[in-house]
Order: sequence, then structure tokens, then C-alpha cells
Amino acid sequence: MTATLLKEASPPPVGMADRRRRARRRGRIIAIAFVFPALLMLGALVVYPVLFSVGRSFFDASGTRFVGGHNYSAMFHDPATIKAIRNTTIWVVVAPALLTALGLILAVLVEKVRWATAFKLLLFMPMAVSFLAAGIIFRLAYDEDPDKGVLNAAVVSVHDAFKGTSSYPTARARDGQGLTKGADGSYRTTAAASPGHAVDLGLVGVLADDLPGDARPAYPAAARKAAPDELRGVVYLDFTRGGGGEQGKVDRQESGLPGIEVEAVRDGRTVASATTAADGSFRFGGLDSGSYALRLPASNFAPPYDGISWLGPALVTPAIIGAYLWIWTGFAMVLIGAGLASLPRDALEAARMDGANEWQVFRRITVPLLGPVLTVVFVTLVINVMKVFDLVYIIAPGPVQEDATVLATQMWLVSFGGGNDQGLGSALGVLLLLLVIPAMVFNVRRFRGSQR
Repeated sequence: MTATLLKEASPPPVGMADRRRRARRRGRIIAIAFVFPALLMLGALVVYPVLFSVGRSFFDASGTRFVGGHNYSAMFHDPATIKAIRNTTIWVVVAPALLTALGLILAVLVEKVRWATAFKLLLFMPMAVSFLAAGIIFRLAYDEDPDKGVLNAAVVSVHDAFKGTSSYPTARARDGQGLTKGADGSYRTTAAASPGHAVDLGLVGVLADDLPGDARPAYPAAARKAAPDELRGVVYLDFTRGGGGEQGKVDRQESGLPGIEVEAVRDGRTVASATTAADGSFRFGGLDSGSYALRLPASNFAPPYDGISWLGPALVTPAIIGAYLWIWTGFAMVLIGAGLASLPRDALEAARMDGANEWQVFRRITVPLLGPVLTVVFVTLVINVMKVFDLVYIIAPGPVQEDATVLATQMWLVSFGGGNDQGLGSALGVLLLLLVIPAMVFNVRRFRGSQR
């Protein structure tokens, strides 16, 4: 009787299905407990700002008056925003394509280099540099002053090596001293000269310390007489250090100006040319009798070549894209190199055995097999360039900031950089989000497809 009552009072045995259900429920609770902090942070740092920006984009600059879609309409009527959209389009079209192509070429070439690991490390190192530091580096590299900017220093060196440079860019003639300046910057004698005469051409505006090291006094050359069949003279610095001397006359302390080109002109045509010696002297021999004018070409006084205005309105966007390529080329190379390492080598070797050269193997086999990897790299870079901000804001100088602006910088400038219109800035942020979402969705689908 007692055993029967105890049996009826005891709980029914728990089945295996119930145990599994309870274990799953307990696992879900534990998983939610671990994920909840991350979800909380995601909501606070991503979801809430997105929803707040969407809502804020429908209000005016003060945030108190509802304006509907006015900010979105004004956004496309603002010339600065239109320029930002144009520059963003240039970034999206040019930068990812160049980076993917460079990454592919370098990944293929690195396979044939003995020190491949060191080469990859060298190219990947810029990724360890912050965009702020990279922007400062390239702001200095692009400096227009050749004494500061390394790129212009190289450009000026190459230019001067092939075309040379003027030694007297600041030289000029005194008024009323027998030389008149032409529209092209050259100087011409006002009085005619003929063979058997000597002409002294005085210039000023050259500091004594800037004279060439081989310059010699001009007085001995000026004192020499011209032969009957020659026209000679001297080009000198018409200035005596310490004062004194007579204008328009070669004094004993005055220096000749070597390396100046002098032309003899008759009937508007150059019939002879000479270059001044260390004492500034020049001579024309074998001239026909008659009158000649002497001309100092404008090339003698051309200002020095200062290089390229890398950060000017025309080149500022390509210059910043160049800095971006320096940073991200290693990233593209490493990802494409990982895909290249996983390619079936038997297909490549079979093509080579069938007589295909390296270019055919690369174009017809390597590139098609790397298609999925190249697509992922390209789309990832598209997402990245749409959000580029640091490099544009740091590298572009203030006067050309508007010429280089992209959507991210325009959003910041409108909201916080002086515009103080967070309604319009929020609309720009929403536009940027809408442009990025399709690329993100495409990339996620590609990742899921590759996992399957």
C-alpha cells in the first residue's frame, strides 16, 4: 500500500526530448547573455546614430522646425555638394580599379622574386601608418617649394638637367641706359652698332653674392678695342659694392656677367649669337658692314622653374588618390596573393606545356580563376573610398579644400566645419549610407557564396 502511494506521488521520468529542449533553452540564454553587451554597443554606436541622422535630416539647421525633404532638395542644388558627388565618383571609378590592377600585377610578380616575404612586408608597411600621419607625409611631399617638397625637387632637377635654368632671373636694365625691354621680356639696344665698335651693356638687380663663382672684373674687357671686322662688347653688373662709380660706365670694381646669351639682329633677323665669357665679354666676327642691334633674349632672365602645383585645383584630387594608392596597394596585393596561392597549379602547368606564354597564362587562366577574389577586393575598396575623409581633409590646403571635397568631408564641413547646418549634414550622411549599402550587400553575398 505504502509503495503504491510513493509510486503515484513521484514525478514522471524526464524524457530525452525534454532534456534536449531544456539544454537548448539554457544555451540560448547563455548566448544572449554573452551577445547582449555587443548588441547594446551596436545599437548605441550604429543603429541609434543612423536612425537619429535619418530623423534629423528632415529638420532645419536649428533642429526645431520640420522641413520635410527640403534638405535633400537643397543638397542637389548646392554647387559644393555637386562637386563633392563628382569627386566621389572619380574616387570610386579610379582608385579601386587602379588598386586592384596594381595588387594583381604585384601579386603575380612577387611570386617570381626571391625575397618575396620581405617585398610583401615592404609594400604592406604603409597600412601600419595612420591616415593622419600619411596625410602629413604627403602634404609635405607635395609642397610646391622644391626646397621642401620631394616630388617637386625631383621634377625641378630633371627639368633643369634637360632645359637648364637662368642664372639671372632678377636682372634688369636701368631706364635710359641704352636698353629697352620688349614684350617678351628680352632687352634690345636703342642705338645701332656696327663692326669695329664695342658696346657696354649694363644690368642691375643681381646681388653680388649671387654672381657665379667664376665671374671676373669687366673693366679689362671693356677697355679692349674692337677690330675693324668685329662687333664686341661686355655685359656687366652696373653696380659698385660700397657705393661710388658712374652709372652706364664700366668701373674697375664692377663684375662681368658670364653665361649670358647675346644676339646680333639685323632687319628683324638674328644673324649671330654669342655667350659672354667669365668677364662678361662677347664678340661677333665676320659680320657684314652695316648697322646691327644687340638683343639679350628673355631666356637670360627667365624665372627658375618651380615644379608642378600638385595641390592646385586641377591636380589636388589625383594627388590625394596617389597617396591613397601608396597606403592600400599592399592590402590589395596580399589579398590577391592569397587567392593566387590557392589556384590549381596543374592548370597553369598544363597551359605552359601546351605552348602558352606567360602573358597568355596570365590573361586566359590566372585572371579568370582569380575573378571572385578580384571582385571582393574591388567592392571592398569601393566601400572604403566612399568613406574617405582623413586624406582629403589633411592633404588639401584650405584654398582648394572645396575643389578636393568628397561626400564625407562635405558632410563634416556642412555640419561642424563652419556650416553649422546639421540638417543638411544629416541628409548628406543618409545619401552616403544609401550609396554604401548596395556595395556592402553585394560583398556579404559574395562572402556567403564563397563559404558554400
